[in-house]
Amino acid sequence: MNELLRLARFIRCEPTAPRQAFAHRLRIGLAIAALIFLISTFG
Repeated sequence: MNELLRLARFIRCEPTAPRQAFAHRLRIGLAIAALIFLISTFG
């Protein structure tokens, strides 16, 4: 659980512009989707 919280803090971003926040969340979402896809394909 501590590792998940540390990862969440590392991923967390405090951008000033809403566009930067959206782009950051989109990249994180795509990375998580790719990870889930790989795990479901090979797992």
